[in-house]
Amino acid sequence: MQKPLQLSFKNIEGSEAVKSIVRDRVGRLDRLYPNLIGCRVVIEAPHRSAQGARPPLGISVEAEIPGKPMVVVKDMEERRNPRDHAAVVNRSFDVVERKLDEAARIIQGEVKAHEAAGETGTISRLFPERNYGFVEAKQAGSLYFTRNAVVDGRFDELTTGMMVHLTLATGEGPMGPQASSIRLLGADRSGE
Repeated sequence: MQKPLQLSFKNIEGSEAVKSIVRDRVGRLDRLYPNLIGCRVVIEAPHRSAQGARPPLGISVEAEIPGKPMVVVKDMEERRNPRDHAAVVNRSFDVVERKLDEAARIIQGEVKAHEAAGETGTISRLFPERNYGFVEAKQAGSLYFTRNAVVDGRFDELTTGMMVHLTLATGEGPMGPQASSIRLLGADRSGE
């Protein structure tokens, strides 16, 4: 990487174990994508709610590559064990790797940029409390997607039966075939 890793923690102590996992995952990104300019990771715990429940753990990973928009992945999960943050960190970096892989294939000409536009599908099931859902596509059938896959952070705007643009992921996720991105129809139009 051209720039050193930027790792910060907000409202939470940064354990050596989490720092080590992040450094390992960033090292892997640097080996897989030698043109990587830099990577910024923020791990945070929002302030405690009035009910006194444990706040969720959030992570934001930003990876910068030449000639393409910055890859940004955000995720959040409930904190069952306050010392085990590996799952959310690894899950976020898996998404970053997929997005960087897709960008690398486009740059190398293996995938034409217009092919990445995907197809149209219909939201069939939503689980907002668990940050995922399913979309039905004519060519691919039922596809799993996460909150992170929804472009522009518009997951909360989704409703069952809504038509969306989707891009099929190259690999399967924890629930089988998945969509790597979901874009609300009309989201790319200005003023409408």
